[in-house]
Amino acid sequence: MTTALHRRACPLAVSLLGVLAATTAVADADKPGEGVTVTPIFPTITEEHFRGQVAVIGLQELGYDVETPKETDYPTMMMALSYGDADFTVHLWDKLHEGFYERAGGDDTMVKVGDVMTGVSQGYLIDKKTAEEYDIDSLEDLRDPEVAALFDTNDDGKADLTGCNPGWGCEVTIDHHLAAYDLMDTVTQNRGSYFALMADTITRYEQGQPILYYTWVPQWITAKLVPGKDVVWLEVPYTDLPDGNNDVNTEVDGKNLGFAVDTIKAVLNKDFAEENPAAREFLSHLSISPDAESAQNLKMQEGESSEEDIRRHAEQWVDAHREEFDEWLNEARAAAE
Repeated sequence: MTTALHRRACPLAVSLLGVLAATTAVADADKPGEGVTVTPIFPTITEEHFRGQVAVIGLQELGYDVETPKETDYPTMMMALSYGDADFTVHLWDKLHEGFYERAGGDDTMVKVGDVMTGVSQGYLIDKKTAEEYDIDSLEDLRDPEVAALFDTNDDGKADLTGCNPGWGCEVTIDHHLAAYDLMDTVTQNRGSYFALMADTITRYEQGQPILYYTWVPQWITAKLVPGKDVVWLEVPYTDLPDGNNDVNTEVDGKNLGFAVDTIKAVLNKDFAEENPAAREFLSHLSISPDAESAQNLKMQEGESSEEDIRRHAEQWVDAHREEFDEWLNEARAAAE
């Protein structure tokens, strides 16, 4: 028999169920990635992990279960994204790594989104003292054996250029430049562990010896050896790049540095991007300045270099940019509706 108490209780139960359903719907909308596991992939250069951790924080706030990032070199990274062995990265230099991207499948298997970092540049530098003493301002000055010998560190008569690790992409451009500018007989690119080689280069600078090296921005090297104060950028005589696309912008502050001024993009596996519009949308908005990453890299050089430190730096960056970060998250949530 239905009592008055039962009649009063039923509407209350229905009301509570409605509130619970509404609350669940809000929670689902707030975390559209809930129940989805994501595999990031980073380069082995730990100085580039900071921006990756900022991306991870955003995806976690969207509810995604983000696995420990895989680490590899750039060509393998693109292959992993193409085959679905990883879901995203925020580490593609759009022009420098274009060949890696295309050979791995390109737009057929992957999706590029956003401008994670703009205005990134690369080039060759020497110490300012030697530049001024011998009037050196161009890479082609090293065609002169006497000038090249100033930067000889192993007594073979050739300049020793601290260059890139195999697999980074920049080593290919450097080798191309040495051939294109007729420097093969006077300059050697030293390849290996870049930061170990740069540690030796910095030591030689501190001892007052001439130095010749390649670097890129953002990175802590330019905070340690400051362009215009400690070192100077060398120009190239003309733009000559391995892919033959010589119409790109290679000029920074009025100097032709020989490398395309680049943009770092996010790349997603195509199937993952289509199935996860929230992740795609968030990564399309992610943007970090070169200065912010350079400052973080300097902290690493000063001892805060563990993965826990890098994660903390990323969390601090998010806290400092919370309003903008929340806008990116809201755009991502809207894309999932």
